[in-house]
Amino acid sequence: MSRKHGRRKPMAEINVVPYIDVTLVLLIIFMITTPILQTGVDVDLPQAESKTVETEGEGDNPPIVITIKEQGLYYIKIGSQDDEPILVEAITANVAAVLTNKPKTQILINADRGVDYGTVVTIMAELKNAGVPAVGLMTKPKEQ
Repeated sequence: MSRKHGRRKPMAEINVVPYIDVTLVLLIIFMITTPILQTGVDVDLPQAESKTVETEGEGDNPPIVITIKEQGLYYIKIGSQDDEPILVEAITANVAAVLTNKPKTQILINADRGVDYGTVVTIMAELKNAGVPAVGLMTKPKEQ
């Protein structure tokens, strides 16, 4: 009877159930958001003063250059050929055909200054989907 009217003994344990619940919720949130964050296009932005890029195997494996004009015209230069006009839909097919024969071929984009940023990113994304591991951007050297 004295137990009913007496004080309760303090409990020396920490209740960890709320911490486990919070941890589980955070884990689920991170599992859902991580794949969403990985859908970008990898781009190495040029520095203010950059060095000239050495092309791998210049003589036997020249790069493919895709030129985008401000008027919306597209050109492709494969190897030692001249720039040839090309439709946007045919760019990835032509690049993929060259990469099946020569997988180490570099891909470069040469765009006018006035070309919309979204246009360049769209071409880069299409090339990435076609299996191109890296896309380079051509620039002019900074004038002194």
